[in-house]
Amino acid sequence: MANGPRSRCPINLSLELLGDRWSLLVIRDMMFGGRRYFRELMRSEEGISSNILADRLSRLVDAGLITRADDPAHRQKVRYSLTQKAIDLVPVFVQLGAWGIRHLPVSPAFSVRARVLEEGGPRMWTAFQNELRRAHLGEEIEVDPAYPSVLAAMQRAYRETLEGQEAVDGRAR
Repeated sequence: MANGPRSRCPINLSLELLGDRWSLLVIRDMMFGGRRYFRELMRSEEGISSNILADRLSRLVDAGLITRADDPAHRQKVRYSLTQKAIDLVPVFVQLGAWGIRHLPVSPAFSVRARVLEEGGPRMWTAFQNELRRAHLGEEIEVDPAYPSVLAAMQRAYRETLEGQEAVDGRAR
């Protein structure tokens, strides 16, 4: 958007900000993978290069989607956090994941988190957003007793899916 947006259409503006190959994946890894440091984000399954990651982190900071702060525990480390603007993307991620599950050849292990969120519905999405607000913004938000940790539920489903795949792979040999 260096020369200005092509139009003021909300879809166009969103795509100009988030529509490159890596921005949403960086946010995804922070949101669903708990990755907050450069080296952690380098371990993306998609294999992002360090110069591209540095560029995307800088763009996301400039756009107000993430913040960058020195890590008080380690003077040479920088810690990234999601902003409310990024946390508001949770329903978008849910819908993108649901669409991908319906229309693309996804992996069971990589799609299980999206499936958990889609099946959990808007109340679960809100609980997950609140969990992210607590972790990234330091907000004191009451925990929904129905969803004490959405992230833990997604991780548990992911591990169970992997274990199920290993059991099937072991029987196939």
